[in-house]
Amino acid sequence: MAGGRFPKTRMRRLRQNPWARRLTAEAHLTSDDLIWPIFLTENETRETIASMPGIERLTIEDAADAAVRAAELGIPVIALFPNTPSEKRDSEGSEALNPNNLVCRAIRAIKRGGAEIGILCDVALDPYTDHGHDGIMERGEILNDETIKILIAQALTQIEAGCDILAPSDMMDGRIGRIRRILEKEGHKNALIMSYAAKYASAFYGPFREAVGAKDLLKGDKRTYQMNPANSNEALREVAMDIEEGADMVMVKPGLPYLDVLRRVKEVFQMPTFAYQVSGEYAMLVAASQKGFLSHDEAMMESLLAFKRAGADGILTYFALEAAKLLQDS
Repeated sequence: MAGGRFPKTRMRRLRQNPWARRLTAEAHLTSDDLIWPIFLTENETRETIASMPGIERLTIEDAADAAVRAAELGIPVIALFPNTPSEKRDSEGSEALNPNNLVCRAIRAIKRGGAEIGILCDVALDPYTDHGHDGIMERGEILNDETIKILIAQALTQIEAGCDILAPSDMMDGRIGRIRRILEKEGHKNALIMSYAAKYASAFYGPFREAVGAKDLLKGDKRTYQMNPANSNEALREVAMDIEEGADMVMVKPGLPYLDVLRRVKEVFQMPTFAYQVSGEYAMLVAASQKGFLSHDEAMMESLLAFKRAGADGILTYFALEAAKLLQDS
């Protein structure tokens, strides 16, 4: 890399003034980069989530209002995650196929509310199973091909309810191709798929599992289908397969601990590439700021900018609304 020598070259020259720093910034964060995950409740009032201070499970009516607010702030997409009551959970996650389940009713309410915003829906069974796993479990094993059959039906249910982006997060082999084929067959040729292509078996998902009601249900762990945190090359193989099978966009999850993977994926494939700043990342930053160890707004914005610097085209983040407000005011 070409460089210069001091004092002919003084790197601090371009840092002296705010206008110079703006002029020479290499990465930029805007509200267009944000996807806001929203948790839903069947109850009539919104609910707090102890492990995610500032985040609540919203009623369907609240979610419709939140979608309008997000659209007004320039956020292009919201993502919906249900907290399914225990009486509606079973071993196969059959509530996922109910056209009047919580997610489908929320989709229709948001569409009726007139928000100019896209709706992303997870395709996975963990919010619906009584064992907390993303697929059908038999004698402790998560069955790949049997699970895909249910995921296909779930994807169709969500698309027919008005979902704009399907986001398979289950990590079953071959599910992107099978879902894409059925979408084409059923006339949904323009349905978008954002694949959780490189999803790791991470310790940072705990607060999310509480939010969707799966934390106390999970039997064992998810290491037989989610990726080994030690692996980076494997992520490229996963992404390549999902692109080949018909994914329009790909995602790396979690976010900050896997920025190296994000960078590799973007550089190799040049696809629309997203990262998920997951619940554990959110909870850490908020907890540290509440203790006075970090400046909340500065740490939040710096963490989001890191995703852009690493190559992300967009970020799923629980900070989306806060960040969009700051960007609007700046």
